[in-house]
Amino acid sequence: MGGGYLGMWTAWHLLEREPNARVVLLERDRCGFGPSGRNGGFVNGYEDKLEMATERFGASAARRLIDAAGRAVAGIGEFCEREGVDAWYRRAPHVEIATNPAQDGSWADMTSTEVARHARSARFRGGFAMPGATVQPARLAFGLRDRLLTRGLRIFERSRVTRVTGTTITTDGGRVDAPRVVVAVNHAAGALRPFRRRLSTASSHVVLTAPIPEKLEEIGWTDGSALADHRTMLHYFRTTNDGRIVFGWGGGRMGYGTRRRRALDVDPKVCDHGEHMLRRFFPQLEGVPIEHRWGGPIDVSPIRLPQYRQDRRMMAGFGFTGNGVGPSYLGGQILSGMALDARDEFTSLPLVDAQVPLFPPEPLRFAGGSLIRAAMVRADEDADQGRLSSPPVRFVAGLPKRLGMSLPR
Repeated sequence: MGGGYLGMWTAWHLLEREPNARVVLLERDRCGFGPSGRNGGFVNGYEDKLEMATERFGASAARRLIDAAGRAVAGIGEFCEREGVDAWYRRAPHVEIATNPAQDGSWADMTSTEVARHARSARFRGGFAMPGATVQPARLAFGLRDRLLTRGLRIFERSRVTRVTGTTITTDGGRVDAPRVVVAVNHAAGALRPFRRRLSTASSHVVLTAPIPEKLEEIGWTDGSALADHRTMLHYFRTTNDGRIVFGWGGGRMGYGTRRRRALDVDPKVCDHGEHMLRRFFPQLEGVPIEHRWGGPIDVSPIRLPQYRQDRRMMAGFGFTGNGVGPSYLGGQILSGMALDARDEFTSLPLVDAQVPLFPPEPLRFAGGSLIRAAMVRADEDADQGRLSSPPVRFVAGLPKRLGMSLPR
């Protein structure tokens, strides 16, 4: 269930493991139409989450996870080269940058001078670099779909699932009976009772400039590096093959349960913020036209890392929290192993059936989440302006940590 990256990579790895397996993929719209085709195209692993993963899972398990996620970044590039998928895959460093004094920290291994070798901005301070890549996300999704069809996978698009009963899946136009079911539907996994309180929904939006290669030369941003600041509600930005800038912000609205809200897909206020911050970082872009704006829902995990869970003969993966392009490849390796009841390096990773705190039920999740996100956004802006947030803002923004959660980066 689900024709995004996670569902398609799971199908791909199932066929790699068992070439004669009979696999059916159901998608309510078109494969790649949702967040998989509409993200910023950052392909990275979990190097920046090593400390957090070590605290939660222990040093050995955390290291295995980080190494596996790193191999997934390379695996996507190898897939594109081997299968002839022109997804604009480009190996490029991912640089997290402090953009105000409050973001400075011991995580930084680069000085502002070193950061400037990737891109120059008066607001850039120290940073942290990790291996990564970028892609054109829709081209990767559509290319993966085409290769699956070539291998004989049966894909049923425009097939909305209306009921799940055990391993019987009912759609608007038919029914599928299978020995195992894999659920790979992003935030909609929360509609299924076993996973209902294990994730929440928010949104992230991006703006895309017109082609500006001469401006990129002026900024010194010509190496294809992907950048992000160190806000709690981070900004993420990169260049494209045709000389544009994609600038995104993860500070969108909360979703209510799994309901489809238009604001999760297109939120003018969030897009306005992205455009404003783009010009704040790079004043020389004043007057450069924004040609496209879009967004989409994010499946938020309480530990900032995805979860892979099994309920009888149903497997599910969810909770990528805005970082799913690279990790979904690893997720496909994990879920394919779980579906085949394998005991291997992937199904033994600590994200499988991890112990995590639960979100409160609705409407408390929506109300509390909206309040906390507003406080985090305010705290980020206060830090940008060099002022201390009020005690109520600091208290509300710190609630997730006191509840054992790590939100939302």
